[in-house]
Amino acid sequence: MMKPESLYPQIEAALRCNDVAAKLAATYHVQAAWEAGLLHRQDAPLSRLPLAGHPARPELVHATKVPRRRTGSPQGQPAMLHAIAHIEFNAVNLALDAAWRFRDMPDAYVTDWLRIAAEEAKHFRLLQQRLQQLGHDYGDFPAHNGLWEICHRTDHDVLVRMALVPRVLEARGLDASPELKRKLANIGDHASVAILDIILEDEIGHVQVGNHWFHWLCRERGLEPMTAFCALLDEYDLTAHRGSYNMDARRCAGFSEAELQWLQQAKPERPSPQA
Repeated sequence: MMKPESLYPQIEAALRCNDVAAKLAATYHVQAAWEAGLLHRQDAPLSRLPLAGHPARPELVHATKVPRRRTGSPQGQPAMLHAIAHIEFNAVNLALDAAWRFRDMPDAYVTDWLRIAAEEAKHFRLLQQRLQQLGHDYGDFPAHNGLWEICHRTDHDVLVRMALVPRVLEARGLDASPELKRKLANIGDHASVAILDIILEDEIGHVQVGNHWFHWLCRERGLEPMTAFCALLDEYDLTAHRGSYNMDARRCAGFSEAELQWLQQAKPERPSPQA
């Protein structure tokens, strides 16, 4: 019988990899090897990562410098798909980092986040292939690095990571999906709409995983979830309230009715702790 290899160096190699195709392949490999019982959680060096592995292109700029284009313009459709592909590429790195960094979490947590990393890799590849069908590729448009920046800011505490990445940033993706699909359908891009349908179904599960582990950690630490969540929103100067909400998707992703009611308030007050 083959001796199991160490899990963490393999995740780190995928996380630091700059080549797109190699990163995707390494992500699929480590997830499959973990599921097959071929890797074990032997301790390994851990460090902060100001920037995860990424290719030389796209050019990374401040979010305010990313050009805004109408979907119906010649560059608008591929630019929108490129922006979503960039989010999915970053999401691969975020999921790998979640599995790699927080070593005290149960095996089920590692299983969840490696599966999510593989699904994010699948999403990225679907979008990259669609861009190629349209005569473009990943890297053709500038992008920003806001997702990884919040990942870096939350690398000290898994509860903070679960609160602010799945429950805020990824949940915003659930909210954005209907409008993105509407814009693409309006220009007849039903192939891209079908890809976004796949992504939405998977992303509901990803946010659900974040909700599960956030609540699990709150129980472990004796914290009231909404009180803790709101305190973190204040501390990190983030808002859970942006535009309209995909309430059905959020409900499927594990947000409580009290949380959904809070989101719908025009000027939401901090909710009362729930029993």
